[in-house]
Amino acid sequence: MNAYIEKYKGIHPGIVLERELKRRAIKKRPFALSIHEYPQTLNAITKGRRSLNTALALKIEDKLGLEEGTLAVLQTYFDIQKEKSTLPSKTPNLSMLRKSLFWDTDIQKIDWKKNGKAVIQRVFERGNEAEKKEITRFYGTYRIQAVLDSRDSAPYRLTTVKK
Repeated sequence: MNAYIEKYKGIHPGIVLERELKRRAIKKRPFALSIHEYPQTLNAITKGRRSLNTALALKIEDKLGLEEGTLAVLQTYFDIQKEKSTLPSKTPNLSMLRKSLFWDTDIQKIDWKKNGKAVIQRVFERGNEAEKKEITRFYGTYRIQAVLDSRDSAPYRLTTVKK
């Protein structure tokens, strides 16, 4: 199972299932009926439009002779990868920031979390609207407002950023 999972890790299990059915020359409709499932459901899963639940994964694995849990684990890895893609990035979109804005440091080596206050102040002091918008997207409105409301940043307001 480990080699199988490593090979297909992060790929939707329905796509792996479709490949397996083609390899064995099994048609989807008769296969779906043989495991007491609607053909439309199996089709949606093999096209990657629907998740594969554990109960159905067990039925499919049993019918195809796959090791128990293989498809369920693939679904879990796929869900993890999908969730990771929605998490905020660790750096802002650097293509939106001019290198001249950070003339005194290597922009690739900035610790964006640790130096957030200084970055926000600099961008709102010297940056253009696109740069301010990107920094607002990265840090969030609440953090930007907190930094700009602090005593040493008082002249810079978030209201200058258009959403």
